[in-house]
Amino acid sequence: MHEVSELEGTKTEQYAELAQQARGLLSGESDRIANAANLSALVYHALPSLNWVGFYFYDGNELVVGPFQGKPACVRIALGRGVCGTAATTRQTQRIADVDAFPGHIPCDGASRSELVVPLFRGDELVGVFDLDSPERDRFDTEDQRGMEEIAKIWLEASA
Repeated sequence: MHEVSELEGTKTEQYAELAQQARGLLSGESDRIANAANLSALVYHALPSLNWVGFYFYDGNELVVGPFQGKPACVRIALGRGVCGTAATTRQTQRIADVDAFPGHIPCDGASRSELVVPLFRGDELVGVFDLDSPERDRFDTEDQRGMEEIAKIWLEASA
């Protein structure tokens, strides 16, 4: 059993510690579903002010919900729609301070006020997205973005 330890220090130090915990948690396991489930739980319980953390996987046509922590989610998201679909098509992390101001936002959880979505690519192949929602506006800053991009990279490296 893997324990989630309380993160300490500066935000940069906390993300370094979280990355270390993620590497340990995923070490020796290559199943993408198992790794997505455990990583979602790790991040959800380690970071404050989150109401949803999880994965959407690309099925060749659209994004389909994968393992997550939080309230039930939208099952399918078209490429180019909402924050997740935009991250998938632009290949760029989307850090949205106010989801209500984002054109085409898909309100899966009405409590969400800000969102961070990291696209997951292996070379040119879209794998999916890693999505974090918060009930606080402007919850995510550049350090959160860098930290979550590193966590997503760890997942990609570990998962088949």
